[in-house]
Amino acid sequence: MYAIIKTGGKQYKVAANDVIKVEKIAAQAGDTVKLEEVLMVAGDGAPKVGAPLVAGASVTAEVLEQTKGDKVIVFKKRRRHNYRRKNGHRQNLTVLRITDIKA
Repeated sequence: MYAIIKTGGKQYKVAANDVIKVEKIAAQAGDTVKLEEVLMVAGDGAPKVGAPLVAGASVTAEVLEQTKGDKVIVFKKRRRHNYRRKNGHRQNLTVLRITDIKA
């Protein structure tokens, strides 16, 4: 059984025991998080597709850690104008382990 969930403006295909990195969620390591925005649930029989969400469906996940992603370099340049700007960015992430999918 798997589900398509939406969190942090992105969509993820998840199944039980999957480990995923999502945008930061306000929770401590070891906490349990319930994700309510389920777009689709499939597995046994015909898939249930929401319009836009599947009614009554939820995904339960355990927070493994709060971390930061890889550094992304943002470099801007305008040729022949002596204009150069260099910035770095590291996105805050939450690592989740999917424990249960309820349709």
